[in-house]
Amino acid sequence: MSGQSGTAKWISIVVMVIGAVMVIAGAVTYAQVSSTLSNERIVVSEDACLGGSTVSGPFAAYCEAQIIETHALEATGGKTYAELDREDPLRQVAMNGSFLRASLFTSVVAFGVAAMAIGIGIVFILLGIAVLSLAGGHAVAKTE
Repeated sequence: MSGQSGTAKWISIVVMVIGAVMVIAGAVTYAQVSSTLSNERIVVSEDACLGGSTVSGPFAAYCEAQIIETHALEATGGKTYAELDREDPLRQVAMNGSFLRASLFTSVVAFGVAAMAIGIGIVFILLGIAVLSLAGGHAVAKTE
């Protein structure tokens, strides 16, 4: 039975290493997205949730994206890019607002994926520890 115990131990170590890599990759990604947003020096509009804060995290990015939509719709009389005539000069305003929102929402998604990678990595580490514990406990029970 020690062969099965040895296999379980190796599997648990591999799972824990994969989990650690996921945690590190997620944390690095989260920090990189945060740093990149901070370097842009975007400040959330005062009339938005979290107004006045620097956009460096997912909540501030989301708030700024939402207020950009509000401001763009106010500027275009409630019309979106697709609803404006091609010759309408406000179409450029709608397009810029749409691009800015898409960029901010992309960072929100990146933050979410990074957090998910960290969470899954932690689960992998815990599963590895559990398998290692069970493999060790099984071997001890059989030898007694």
